Amino acid sequence: MNRDELEGKVDEAKGWVKDKAGEVSDNPELEAEGEKDRVEGGIKEKLGEARRKAGDAVEDIGDTIKGS
Repeated sequence: MNRDELEGKVDEAKGWVKDKAGEVSDNPELEAEGEKDRVEGGIKEKLGEARRKAGDAVEDIGDTIKGS
């Protein structure tokens, strides 16, 4: 797990808390902010995952070249 993946998960958790707090306190602005944070966190997490997989692929190619 890289930094982007971790930050994405944290942002998703914060968003979930804001979303639920907005629901409980009948605050649609806080609820919407929480939903936005959850989506942004999910995007950041997926971006981090893609970046990690790309890095792994580059390392595999390098290992293959070294092995030849």
